[in-house]
Amino acid sequence: MLVKWLHPSLFQFIKFNMVGVLNTTVDFAVFAALTGWGIGNGTAQILSYSVGTVNSFLMNKGYTFKDREVTGRMKLFEVKQFLRFVVLNLIVLTVSLVLLTLMASHAGLHALIAKLGVTCITLILNFYGSRKWVFRERRYSPGD
Repeated sequence: MLVKWLHPSLFQFIKFNMVGVLNTTVDFAVFAALTGWGIGNGTAQILSYSVGTVNSFLMNKGYTFKDREVTGRMKLFEVKQFLRFVVLNLIVLTVSLVLLTLMASHAGLHALIAKLGVTCITLILNFYGSRKWVFRERRYSPGD
């Protein structure tokens, strides 16, 4: 089977990208609809990114990084994990807003083309943050 010879990190990156394709499709559809209705790029980006973020957390937690989970975790860890996810995505959202503004407003690119470029950059930031910080492998002692 193909999965057995892939390095675990590479396989995880492939799964992350599969989830990302769905998230990006949702994000772009919401962004296109909102801007089509006359909502500004910044507001549309915040709303569309937020919808994609909720979907991303649920799918990455249940699929991409599932093999890293430790059974019997406390609910508090779940909350901490979600909060880390929110913080990471707020940082990535901020980066995306700055880049979108630079590319669309200052460089004159069409908003959807600018969003495509921004998405390529933020994908890498999001995977690294998710793997190393949000869904990092945790070891628990019996007292945890």
